[in-house]
Amino acid sequence: MTIKDKKIGFVGAGNMGEAMIKGLLAATLVTPKAVYATDVRSERLKELDRRYGIQVAADNPALVRDVDVVILAVKPQIIEPVLQEVAHALTRAKLLISIAAGVSTARLRAVLGKQARLIRVMPNTPALVLEGVTAIAKAEGLEPGDLDTASEIFSAVGRVVVLDSVTGLSGSGPAYVALVIESLADGGVKMGLDRITAMTLATQTVLGAAKLLLETGLHPGALKDMVSSPGGTSIAGIAALEEGGVRTTFIKAVERATQRSRELGVLR
Repeated sequence: MTIKDKKIGFVGAGNMGEAMIKGLLAATLVTPKAVYATDVRSERLKELDRRYGIQVAADNPALVRDVDVVILAVKPQIIEPVLQEVAHALTRAKLLISIAAGVSTARLRAVLGKQARLIRVMPNTPALVLEGVTAIAKAEGLEPGDLDTASEIFSAVGRVVVLDSVTGLSGSGPAYVALVIESLADGGVKMGLDRITAMTLATQTVLGAAKLLLETGLHPGALKDMVSSPGGTSIAGIAALEEGGVRTTFIKAVERATQRSRELGVLR
């Protein structure tokens, strides 16, 4: 299964849309001739055309008619009128992928008013630098290979996991890590570092640790033990974190974000 012979269309060409276009082209998964885009801002489309040489569709229905895979990358508040606009052009021959946050599959189907090959995905913000993780939710009414197609597309901007439902981990996780980085930098400033140096050290430390765990497959506890010598500085800091209940706090954060997502209809 490959997308090399498919045309991919982006309804909405904002930051996430551009990140995906950039990733698809950089990975040579498709050629610029096979990538189409629409956007309410004509200057934005001209910019993307100059930058990547992609195809600019006349309007949203025309894009849907021309492509095999439609990626809805518009803001959640305008997704319903956009769906109503393209519904007549959307057939079972098209795979529809939505990345609109907070818009459930049930709501999308209700607006379309027809059965569609529809997949809801949740890419997170590091996809903007091609280091994201995208959670793809399984759905009914798909053709064989549709999940593989979605996985291949989103692998261009990072890693992909296919789940029965999406949790509050990947989508909200970057905010939690940003808070950790800010807190580490604040600690550095408190101990005499200037802000720029503290931010550089904190950001690179988190990046390096994450990459080490990802590429080596080390358990986080093993990495912790590697840098924690008896009576040393690291174990003293870890003790302070445990006193603050850091593990329980992060677990509760993921749990609460997941619950809130369900309330908003993100997971359905």
